[in-house]
Amino acid sequence: MKAREIRELTDAEIRARITEDGELLQKLYFNHAISEIESPAKIRMIRKDIARMHTILTERQSNSKNQ
Repeated sequence: MKAREIRELTDAEIRARITEDGELLQKLYFNHAISEIESPAKIRMIRKDIARMHTILTERQSNSKNQ
């Protein structure tokens, strides 16, 4: 998910996506520990998406405090 797409979402939607992606990441880690998964790069991609969402939420919070 691109940062531009994330910025179009509301804070509540971003938090919901973080929760969903976090659960998916846990499942992928678990499946990867048991057996090989089809695309190990998917773990890295989801982890980066979660980090982007956290960054955008932090930016919004700091912008609201500064104004």
